Amino acid sequence: AHKLSFYLYHYTLKHTCDISISHTGCSYPLTLTQLVFLAFFHVTYANSVTPLTSPLSLVSQTPVLVCSNAFRTFLQKHCPVVAERYCPTPWCWGGRLQTLVQAFIKSRPSVSYRNELIRTADGGQISLDWVDNGASAAYPESSTRPTVLILPGLTGNSQQPYVLHAISQATRRGYRCVVFNNRGFGGEELLTPLTFCAANTSDLERVVLHVKELFPQAPLLGAGVSLGGMLLLNYLARKGSESGLVAGITLSVAWNTVESTASLEQPINWLLFNRHLTVNLCQAVNRHRKMLEKVVDIDYVMKARSIHEFDERYTSVLFGYKSCLDYYYDASPDYKLPRTAVPILCLNAADDPFSPKHAFPLALAKHLPNVALLVTAHGGHIGFLEGIFPRGEGYMDRLIGQYIEAVFEHPGDLKRACSIKQE
Repeated sequence: AHKLSFYLYHYTLKHTCDISISHTGCSYPLTLTQLVFLAFFHVTYANSVTPLTSPLSLVSQTPVLVCSNAFRTFLQKHCPVVAERYCPTPWCWGGRLQTLVQAFIKSRPSVSYRNELIRTADGGQISLDWVDNGASAAYPESSTRPTVLILPGLTGNSQQPYVLHAISQATRRGYRCVVFNNRGFGGEELLTPLTFCAANTSDLERVVLHVKELFPQAPLLGAGVSLGGMLLLNYLARKGSESGLVAGITLSVAWNTVESTASLEQPINWLLFNRHLTVNLCQAVNRHRKMLEKVVDIDYVMKARSIHEFDERYTSVLFGYKSCLDYYYDASPDYKLPRTAVPILCLNAADDPFSPKHAFPLALAKHLPNVALLVTAHGGHIGFLEGIFPRGEGYMDRLIGQYIEAVFEHPGDLKRACSIKQE
């Protein structure tokens, strides 16, 4: 029933927009009037994921941490932010507002990249953006300098604010970073009729192998945001103990693609997110029309009005699935968690419009020694804004910084914490 639920959510809405703001590399066209309406509507009526029942819902709350006792002890000791009370921005506490506002209010730390193009087995190319951090005082030797591999979200790239903040957290601690830009979204030319999807980990395998060949003695940690987190989890499940990574962290992952699609098909979410993300995806495909029209009907794809329609007409076709449902099942990382072998910390907000809380694999994580789910009451999708004017470092950024430091600086403690079998 769950796998078929998204078919119940198709609506036809008209919408005309004047300006656009960017989120994970996608345009959300919204007028100022619409933003004001959203703020009023959301606070008064529409917080459907976490209803406003009393003023107490605006008070800061300690996130729920679901994991083994040993992993919990490690995190509370070396990553204390997991036990902090998260207090969302008071004028922007709802999930939808957090998701929208963070896209244009967050600062963009200055980052200078070194770009590298690597070839794939099928003749394609992948764009990697490096921050070597050669001035690192903590790790002056490049060969052993810990490395953070960052996977951006849907149509995102190395220029997204959340990527820049993650790099700022890592480099200030002396670590090296490399951003894996999905094919066709890093500014590079598409050499083969293939882009990417959440279920296909071949490009990520190529990137990890490349990084490990360059720095075999340097520990490597994966950090995936939204779709990048899904890709990371699917990779870790597929590779098990042979992943080449010492740990992983995911932010705002959609655990069950069918349930996420159904959530995004809800009228207000379709209006605010789904339609505009679909337009952005179609534009990205159209930019590579000359190459992609060899394998898909681009004109048919361009008529898609939702992410589900886009996946049905493009993604599932390009990657050879019999149906969109088959692709969504394969892309969902929730049921694959038991196949992972490295420590993984996963941050989600209960009011994320992209990832409904009823799909979080809490019961499963409770019995896995290497997986920790951290759930905040508010935060939206890649939001987690706090403070009156939340331009700078936020809760998610601090979590990334503390966790990667905990992994790299306390490997022995981490190994012991995540190797104890639970009853």
